[in-house]
Amino acid sequence: MRETPEELKELQALLDASLSRSNSHLRSIINSERTLTAEQLTQVLTGMCTLALSTVTAKGEPRISGVDGHFLHGKWHFGTARNAAKARHLAARPAVSAAHMRGEELGVFTHGTVEILNPQDGESAADWPDLLAYFKDFYGDDSFDWDNDVVYYRLHPHWTTVYASDVARLTAASQS
Repeated sequence: MRETPEELKELQALLDASLSRSNSHLRSIINSERTLTAEQLTQVLTGMCTLALSTVTAKGEPRISGVDGHFLHGKWHFGTARNAAKARHLAARPAVSAAHMRGEELGVFTHGTVEILNPQDGESAADWPDLLAYFKDFYGDDSFDWDNDVVYYRLHPHWTTVYASDVARLTAASQS
């Protein structure tokens, strides 16, 4: 777990606010018995988690693709090739939706906007050196031309909710 107490507090506030603003149908599925706390979520979302990422084209058409998601400091981080269609979409329209699902046992659903962490022509995010070290450790130092081939994003959520079919089993599995 890489989250500070403040980050956990912010994530918990987001989870609580998101669920309270959700409609009755969603709350009939996701309730206090079938969700995770911020702390539990950060223990479950370790390593790489495949995300279904939804972007929007210039014509307003939705596009969905898969990305390697890393849940760090209470937020999703992901990358793509600088010349990928999704990179063009995100540069022009940074609003996204993302979902991480593990069969019927876990679903993490997020809506928000992305921040480019390592822009080609601009200043990188203040924490980019630490994040880059994490990604190089995970993928290998020589997997990419980290300066020119890949662009990384942080998803700043305005809504996130979590479905967990069996909280005890899911959290026990993450601790073993």
